[in-house]
Amino acid sequence: MQFRAAILAATMLAAPLALAGRAVAQPVAGPYVSLDGGFDLKSAVTQKNFNVGGVNQLGDSKAVFKNGFDGTAAIGYGFNDGWRVELEGDYIRNGADKLKTGNTAVAASGHESQYGGFVNGIYDFDIGLPWLYPYAGAGVGWQEARYNNFNAGGTTINQSRGSFAYQGIVGLSFPIAPVMGLSATLEYRFIGLTNERRYDVGNTALPTSFRQQGEYNNQINVGLRYEFSPPAPPAPAPMPAAAPQAAPAPTPAKTYLVFFDWDKYNLTPSATQIIAQAAADSKTQNVTMLEVNGYTDTSGAADYNMGLSVKRAKAVAAQLVADGVPANEIEMHGYGETHLLVPTGADVREPQNRRVEIIFH
Repeated sequence: MQFRAAILAATMLAAPLALAGRAVAQPVAGPYVSLDGGFDLKSAVTQKNFNVGGVNQLGDSKAVFKNGFDGTAAIGYGFNDGWRVELEGDYIRNGADKLKTGNTAVAASGHESQYGGFVNGIYDFDIGLPWLYPYAGAGVGWQEARYNNFNAGGTTINQSRGSFAYQGIVGLSFPIAPVMGLSATLEYRFIGLTNERRYDVGNTALPTSFRQQGEYNNQINVGLRYEFSPPAPPAPAPMPAAAPQAAPAPTPAKTYLVFFDWDKYNLTPSATQIIAQAAADSKTQNVTMLEVNGYTDTSGAADYNMGLSVKRAKAVAAQLVADGVPANEIEMHGYGETHLLVPTGADVREPQNRRVEIIFH
């Protein structure tokens, strides 16, 4: 119990402590959905206060369960500042293993299913890696714990009882670059039930019941999260005007152009070669930052083009990282159909405007 309590305490404290840190939260903006599932390890459940025919019996039993599985689905909303809230539904199932009373154990069959919902508060951390974002949170809700054909020593239980529940969550999300807004997740959850619950035992000569309180599940889950309106990277801040001084003219910034097919953001073989050359050159020159700017032509809607330009910039940035450029040296932006390389009117397909610029600084 001390280990579980320590994990839960650390989880619930992690989100407020994040505000005191130096990291800036990875913004999840607007609505999202998530789906995950995985491995569930259930602690043994103590059954106590046995009553047979109105007479209380001495001694407790422990119901031991096999490792099981769980699944969760959630809808949520991100506030674009690291915080998000979500409403989650879950289902857990563990097969029965045995029932222990003192030094005696009898084989058990059937299973326990657990289902209900939570309201969760979660905080995402930015640790400077564009491909990894840790998060931590906690939730409260209600869980139904149902014995399904639980049989031990000839007695059976088929009954459901509900309880207030809480959970702690720590996890990692991995943005999937080709699909803007989609992330893979890996997380640990600890779930606890608090209410004392009475269950009635069947197949007995006299009415028999017991009570149980405290039920704990440890879970390792993998899943997917999709944001419906992920934020575009912020535009670069204007450079402050420098005081006039006698100085040699600065060396022009070196620029590489990567072109794309119409309405596409996947990299062509030619584009991959240009990115590889830029990555190699950045290691031999005095480069402190690579600016990666995405653009489109004027065909299509402006809002759609803004998102497409971000996808193109992300694809190039991901390839630069794969070619050995540190992620913290890349600054990425999407400018849509603005700053045309070849000036055109509206709704014109121009190949040279469908580009990403890699600029050395």
